[in-house]
Amino acid sequence: MTNPTTTPAWTDHIYSNGWVAGSGGTLTVTAPATGEPVASVGLADVADLDRAVASAKEAQRAWAAASYLERATVLRRAAQILEADPGRLAGWIVPESGSAQAKAAFEVSLVTEELYECASVASAPSGQLLRSVKQRMSYARQVPYGVVGVISPFNFPAILAMRSVAPALAVGNAVILKPDPRTPIGGGLAIAEILEEAGLPAGLLHVLPGGAEVGAALVAHPDVPCISFTGSTPAGRRIGEAAGPLLKSVHLELGGNNALVVLPDADVAAAATVGAWSAFLHQGQICMTAGRHLVHRPLLEEYVAQLAEKADKIPVGDPTDGAVMLGPIIDERQHAHVSEIVGDTVEAGARLVTGGAGDGLLFRPTVLADVPADARAWQEEIFGPVAPVLAYDTVEEAIELINASEYGLSVSLITSDPFGSMELADRIHSGAVHINDSTVDDEAVAPFGGIKASGTGGRFGGAAANLATFCETQWVTVQAKPEGYPF
Repeated sequence: MTNPTTTPAWTDHIYSNGWVAGSGGTLTVTAPATGEPVASVGLADVADLDRAVASAKEAQRAWAAASYLERATVLRRAAQILEADPGRLAGWIVPESGSAQAKAAFEVSLVTEELYECASVASAPSGQLLRSVKQRMSYARQVPYGVVGVISPFNFPAILAMRSVAPALAVGNAVILKPDPRTPIGGGLAIAEILEEAGLPAGLLHVLPGGAEVGAALVAHPDVPCISFTGSTPAGRRIGEAAGPLLKSVHLELGGNNALVVLPDADVAAAATVGAWSAFLHQGQICMTAGRHLVHRPLLEEYVAQLAEKADKIPVGDPTDGAVMLGPIIDERQHAHVSEIVGDTVEAGARLVTGGAGDGLLFRPTVLADVPADARAWQEEIFGPVAPVLAYDTVEEAIELINASEYGLSVSLITSDPFGSMELADRIHSGAVHINDSTVDDEAVAPFGGIKASGTGGRFGGAAANLATFCETQWVTVQAKPEGYPF
């Protein structure tokens, strides 16, 4: 899988009413696997943002008034373009984000599914007929916010942008997208190119690669009433603090320190397979990564041994090599963060079973056993390919350990009694509970989101969640003649 050989439209450009130069100059996108430049894109500044919001506000009126079929057709065409040529997106995700080719292909399939699902959201019922004590028609309806600001991360750049962009457009909003500056192509500019080709009218989507000042200005902009942010919990807290006094609608999809629980009746070999996928996929750089492996004590050593064996067999390297399953950590700062947490946890008493090092930005899949419950690897989101393992004695203890975390995004339970284990879901504080499946799971039709420090606000996925997240609710009444009042 290689990059297209023709000069892309976004070379030295942003996307804002077509392909234009950014007022901030240019940004060189670098491949984390090699340190080599991938492309040069435009760099936006706050002046670009102000122009984009004004344009989006104007274009949105006609888009919201258009037939739902017009909006659905654009999204379906975009999905068909990707189906016909997935490499035009995957070919940039691989070098730009350090994604293995299989992961990039999987991500593009998620984007395609999201587009198709959101095409159906455009035609979903958007109101409810209400009863009234008066002789009148009374109904609640969902109306678009107007302009939605989207700030997206680097790890799954295309799908984590599209799951906000597509539903927001489907229900009649315009969108200002600020992708992570490390992944501006797969996270935004390639998406804009596809949607433009699919017939999206000018002014409805603006992609503004830029730094923190552009993100802060987007959050604060008075004509952007809704912000959809996906990223770290510390960054989400700052956005919440900034947006709160402005009384904006803010949807925060944040970090996780997700638990994978091997229950006493589990098949250990099957559990290790799920555990390896949950911990190591895309170098562990996923909010849903299993960062805490809870194993019933009699099964502990067998689980650790099998998990370590799987870790040792995973090919790590430059993801442009199709045999590689794990690429590099995104940058030096994050690599140092992962290394520091592993080192501190070993000093705290954990046993390094395998991994713990790598060349350059590569980091071998790592298994830590006998991890103290107060160690950094157990308490913090690592965002690296590290599987900390801790033994428990009773299921009650396991539930307490799960819920002790400040995070609440995804939990996996591995068991031979799946329906008997459904009762445990009632006692787990998490936005998702998966029985006999990975913590890393997402579908365009399912409501996705976290609780506690893992997120607040709306949910992504499915018509009901997307309408509630990207629309305001308006109450409307109609009666035949004016009501008579005593004064």
